[in-house]
Amino acid sequence: MAARSIASLTISFGLVSIPVKLFSATEASKAISFNLLHKTCGSRLKQQYICIKEDVIVPRDEMTKGYEFAKDQYVMFSTEELKAMEEAGTHAADITEFVPLEKVDPVYFDKAYYLAPDKGGAKPYALLQQALLESNRCAIGRWAARGKQYIVMIRPVANGLVMQQLLYSDEVRSINEIDIPKIEVKETELKLAHKLIDQQSSDKFNPADYKDEVRARIEKAIEKKVEGQEITLADEPAGEAKVVDLMEALRASLERKPGERKPAKRAEVTEISSRRKKKS
Repeated sequence: MAARSIASLTISFGLVSIPVKLFSATEASKAISFNLLHKTCGSRLKQQYICIKEDVIVPRDEMTKGYEFAKDQYVMFSTEELKAMEEAGTHAADITEFVPLEKVDPVYFDKAYYLAPDKGGAKPYALLQQALLESNRCAIGRWAARGKQYIVMIRPVANGLVMQQLLYSDEVRSINEIDIPKIEVKETELKLAHKLIDQQSSDKFNPADYKDEVRARIEKAIEKKVEGQEITLADEPAGEAKVVDLMEALRASLERKPGERKPAKRAEVTEISSRRKKKS
C-alpha cells in the first residue's frame, strides 16, 4: 500500500522555496500493545482520575493543568493561556545553516520523516538533494508544528531527502556527567581487538538482517492464547562461564564461527493443551 502524506510544508533556503510532502519514516502501529483488564472477568478497565484531597472522581470538564513550582504548590493555567503560548504552525522549515554531516552527533536524533517533492517542487528538490550529497553536508533549520518549535536536520539519502527532528542541547545529557575511568590499553590487546573488528566487519549496515525476536515470541504466544491453548515458560538456559582475562576473551572471540553468538536467556513458548472445546 502506498504511503500517505501526513502534512505539506515548504523548505526555504535563501530565496529558494521547495514545496514538499511529509511522510512518517517509522510505523508505530507495528508495536504490540496490551490493554489493562479486570483479572476476574476479563473486561477492559476504564481510567479515572481521583482528587487526592477530596477523594472523589474528577470528570474531565473539571480538570485543568498546573506546574509544580515547589513541593505540592502549583500554578494553574487555563486552556486558553496554554494555547496562547503555543508556537503557531507555519507549514515551513526555514534553513538557517549547512554543516558537515559527520558534525551532527546521532545522540541528538529524534523522529525522522521522509520528504517528497510536492506540486512544482521537483526541480528545486532534486537540486537541494544533489547539492547536499556532493558537498557531504546537511541543512539545519527550524520547524513549527503541533504548537511546538523543533530543530530539524535535512539530510540527503541516495534517492531523496530525510528530515530528522533533533533534540535541543538541554535535552541531551553530557557524557562528561558519567564517571568513566581512564585505563591504559596494551598494544597486544589493541591488535587483537582490531583483528576481531576486521573479522566481524561489513561493508554496509543492512537492517533487514536483524529481526525482533521478542516481538515474534509475543506474537506466537498471543496466537496460542487466541486458539485457547495454554502456554508454559521453559527454564532459562544456563549462562556461559564468565571470562575474566581480557586477552583470553579476545582470543576466544576470534575462534568463534562467524554469526555465532551467546544464546539469549529467554523463555520458550510451548503448547500444552487446548482449553477451548471445538464446536461441531
